[in-house]
Amino acid sequence: MADRVLVIGSGGREHALAWKLAQSPHVKQVLVAPGNAGTADNGKISNSAVLVSNHTILAQFCKDHNIGLVVVGPEARLGAGIVDDLMSAGVRCFGPSAKAAQLETSTSFAKAFLDCHGIPTARWKAFANRQEACSFITSTDFPALVIKASGQAARKEIIIAASKEEACRAVQEILQDKVFGETGETVVIEELLEGEELSCLCFTDGVTVAPMPLVQAHKQLMDGDQGPNTAGMGAYCPVPQIPEALLEKIKDSILQHVVDGMRQEGTTYVGVLQTGLVRTKDDVKIINFDCHFGDPQCQVILPLLKNDFYEVIQATIDGKLCSCMPAWSENRTAVSVVMASEGYPGDYVKGMEVTGLLQAQELEVKVFHAGTTMRDDKVVTDGGRVLTVTAIKEDLMAALEEANKGVAAIRFQGAIYRKDIGYQAIAFLQRSVYVSKGTSRNRCLPKLGGSTDFFDLKSSGYDDPILVSRTKGIGSKLQIAQMCKKHDTIGQDLVAMCLNDILAQGAEPLFFLDYFACGKLDAEVAQAVIAGIAEACKKAGCALLGRETAEMPGMYSPGEYDLAGFAVGAVERGQMFLQLERVAEGDVVIGLASSGIHSHGFNLVRKILLMSSLHYSSPVPGGCGDQPLGELLLTPTKIYSKALLPVLRSGHVKAFAPITGGGLLESIPRILPESFSVILDAYSWQIPEIFSWLQTEGNLSEEEMARTFNCGIGAVLMADKELAQQVLKDVQRHEEAWLIGNIVPRSSHVKVKNLLKALQLNRFQFLQNAADTDSHLHVEPQKSKVKVAVLISGTGTNLAALITYAKEPASCAQIVLVISNKSGDVEELRNAARAGIPTRVVDHKLYGSRSEFDCTIDRVLEEFSVELICLAGFMRILSSAFIRKWNGKILNICPSLLPSVRGGNAHKQVLQPGVKVTGCTVHFVLEEANTGAIILQEPISVNTDDTEETLLERVKEAECRVFPIALQLVASGVVRLGADGKTCWKQGTQKDYQYILKNLFGSC
Repeated sequence: MADRVLVIGSGGREHALAWKLAQSPHVKQVLVAPGNAGTADNGKISNSAVLVSNHTILAQFCKDHNIGLVVVGPEARLGAGIVDDLMSAGVRCFGPSAKAAQLETSTSFAKAFLDCHGIPTARWKAFANRQEACSFITSTDFPALVIKASGQAARKEIIIAASKEEACRAVQEILQDKVFGETGETVVIEELLEGEELSCLCFTDGVTVAPMPLVQAHKQLMDGDQGPNTAGMGAYCPVPQIPEALLEKIKDSILQHVVDGMRQEGTTYVGVLQTGLVRTKDDVKIINFDCHFGDPQCQVILPLLKNDFYEVIQATIDGKLCSCMPAWSENRTAVSVVMASEGYPGDYVKGMEVTGLLQAQELEVKVFHAGTTMRDDKVVTDGGRVLTVTAIKEDLMAALEEANKGVAAIRFQGAIYRKDIGYQAIAFLQRSVYVSKGTSRNRCLPKLGGSTDFFDLKSSGYDDPILVSRTKGIGSKLQIAQMCKKHDTIGQDLVAMCLNDILAQGAEPLFFLDYFACGKLDAEVAQAVIAGIAEACKKAGCALLGRETAEMPGMYSPGEYDLAGFAVGAVERGQMFLQLERVAEGDVVIGLASSGIHSHGFNLVRKILLMSSLHYSSPVPGGCGDQPLGELLLTPTKIYSKALLPVLRSGHVKAFAPITGGGLLESIPRILPESFSVILDAYSWQIPEIFSWLQTEGNLSEEEMARTFNCGIGAVLMADKELAQQVLKDVQRHEEAWLIGNIVPRSSHVKVKNLLKALQLNRFQFLQNAADTDSHLHVEPQKSKVKVAVLISGTGTNLAALITYAKEPASCAQIVLVISNKSGDVEELRNAARAGIPTRVVDHKLYGSRSEFDCTIDRVLEEFSVELICLAGFMRILSSAFIRKWNGKILNICPSLLPSVRGGNAHKQVLQPGVKVTGCTVHFVLEEANTGAIILQEPISVNTDDTEETLLERVKEAECRVFPIALQLVASGVVRLGADGKTCWKQGTQKDYQYILKNLFGSC
């Protein structure tokens, strides 16, 4: 049943909260008390005149009007104990208790808490005596210039003094003259920190911390951070100049530390926690807390939330945040610009008519009301900050431009606003990017004459740099580009080959130069090539410092040209890679996805094409895409520098190598000590279909593939086993990556297990696209993907394999829901949430019978329009009624070869003398337990030295291979459950599919 929700407050933050809550299907009405003109009769949203200051009256109002949830906006209500009072009265309320809210309402409490728990903050001391305070200010060896009234203080009750004399006058005004009233009984005097200010917010249920993207708000009234301090004139999110490693530090060392510390002190913090941070040259330090969404932080961050906001709130209140982790829009930037009344933050006039709101709404912006009200059916100003205009775009510049367009469309007398929101990030991005000819990076110096180029290394911020350089040409791929007359991507190959090699030394690419040679210059071709080089430098954050074009008649045939590139990077002397002594046995190899063949192996590609019936203009073979073959082969090499540099500088990575000439077998040994080798498992990563086609078409051996191509791995990292998951997570923020192998004592330098089988398996998964050559194998294309739910009971499931499969373009299935029957800290639920898949917890312990539990599961499945169910480590027995309803729609995987081995302890059973084979089975679920119509099986040989543990691991690997294939067979309609309870294959397909399966798995 849908809820009524009450939002308390009247600002832009509360409008944003109501707007986001109204998007939930679980919410039928949002009341805002008292609200503003933007929340008055706006769809599901309307205002309420209920008296929020009287908590007894408010609680009764909520009961009388069936309010299922109260969301508190302003801090004053939290400090007054609204959450405690409403929860005690049986009304669900989102926010921290009054005791927990002391982090915001008492500066003395917050500072003492931070010191007690060793969390970095500005140096400080509290005083009630004016003379003692002034003595402290004048005697300290740090700038004690921030004066805070230690009470329930708004931001205006913070004074930042320009001198010690001014700081002493501020103390007198607060303690003696009582300019802030009762909140001025004591003052906290703080060190003035130098650095960028940031806002870091998170949801927390008191145990789990779910961080939001960083926000940078602009407090000064005017452009360039000039004018008086305000509550906020705008904000942008995320903050590109903050590296990923620092984000993780903020989460673990600050947010999680604060939440754990509060719990240890007996006060569980539940709600939204916002920390004001300063990034100093030494560390990140907390300067203040907000125990709720800030304003305008709320208006800029909530539009990026992908989850159902109502569900996240409910999970937070229930202590189950880990089962509903919020997901955020990637590759999107939000910018919010505040429009204020003339005179703000001082005295201002109210009642000015606001026009142009309809015109603004026609743009790609969202207008959140703050200080507005309705008068004679007109919107008029009613506060200092009047409106917040938010735009979301692919990049910061575009978002700021769109937000400023929205602001320009709106009119009211005396409107004040900034036009430079995000200027610090824009300056950072401009420093990091060289766009094209005629522009330069800040570190490039003007030419002094001749053809010399200059680069200011000192301004790049290095203390003791080592310069790293690389020169490269392209080779055979360039010939294919010329035959295909496709010149716009080859420049990225040139840049990538140089920069990825520089990155292998841990160096930041600084600048790039190119050389273009031809017999007769074709301006259009040259322009396309150079534009590609410039765009690649932009992606990499590298200056395109100069170029040379050479026209040499007679040296090149018509249409031919050659390219060379030269790149220089820098790394601090103590941070260089190739310290091979750091690599140790047991280290983990992380593989980064390639975009395709990259730039090596094209001599062999050309030979395969010569023997093939295809040519470069032919459509791509079935399964590889819908573009010409030549275009696919020319997919440009990935540039890893911008994404990986923060990870490499974290200190957690021991070595990095791009996969270049010599493929996997010869590239990885370049970063291996002589005493070690690497074992990779090709089943652990996704191999692009083009490699399967090349292997089949060229009849290449496993060694030829591994020695020539990257086989889907563009680069590898090596990390300590204990840090591997963290490194992987950091990398996956920007690039697709997997744990693909381990460092072992020397046998052979590199061994790639299962490569041929993985290539064949990849071909099998795309088999239905090969209808042009085998029409009876053709599977009719799905109008839409089959919606699948995965039921789990915690960890150790096949969920990750199913998620990876479902992301493939050729997959016929879409995972729309993951349900766990266990609550608490369930890793698989977090994995699903990270993949953007909705999650639910239906705890079987809360239900009196199996049928009641199953009915709840059924309702959730219907809510998401689920068509197929996969049981992945689901440990509950489903009722007969449930199985009958979903007959032929439930797939289960069993860690044994049915029907020969049934029941529990399957691995123990097969270790009996004489048993030589085990495996796993995917089957349709029937009413009788451990039986079903078999869809697919993979056998595993039982070795004489096997234990239950070794068998378990090998069978798990097999399950991760076979379950996605079985799901594809059912979702595509190749396999179904017949009326007689037996597996039915689509006519004419079983023999061909099982031929391939036999090559993959042996006998099936």
